[in-house]
Amino acid sequence: MSRIVVVSGNPRPGSRTSVLAIAVGEALAGKSGGFPPTVIEIGELGPGLLTPGDEATAAAVTALREAELLVVATPTYKGSYTGVLKVLLDQLPAQALAGKTAVPVVTAGVAPQAAAAEALLRQLLTELGAEVAAGLPVVEADLSETKAIAAAYSLSTAS
Repeated sequence: MSRIVVVSGNPRPGSRTSVLAIAVGEALAGKSGGFPPTVIEIGELGPGLLTPGDEATAAAVTALREAELLVVATPTYKGSYTGVLKVLLDQLPAQALAGKTAVPVVTAGVAPQAAAAEALLRQLLTELGAEVAAGLPVVEADLSETKAIAAAYSLSTAS
């Protein structure tokens, strides 16, 4: 069975980006018959994200390293992924995601912003060794259709 980890890079837990990412993770888990995904809400890590030895942050890093499939989501902030997402991913050693598949999920106000931020996130995940699947850039106006977007993405991916 596949071990799926969803990472929401939104500083606000429970955000629309988080809801979308979790829906994608659940759709992919349902497709593979696996367990529900483990969810990492970076916003819940708070100052611990910057504190050496923080247990919650260490657990998040361990979950990332043990995952088979990662759904890495972020809103677009200043044309890119969020700083808190970068801070978490910077705690991984080189090639820590080798042999893992990562799905970049990006939300933005307009399609060009989403596509640009998705490309930047794709580069970061590749640098960490992940095999990056087709990304999912989503504009904010479509976020009311989260379940349908997640289901359509799941159906579009290979088994």
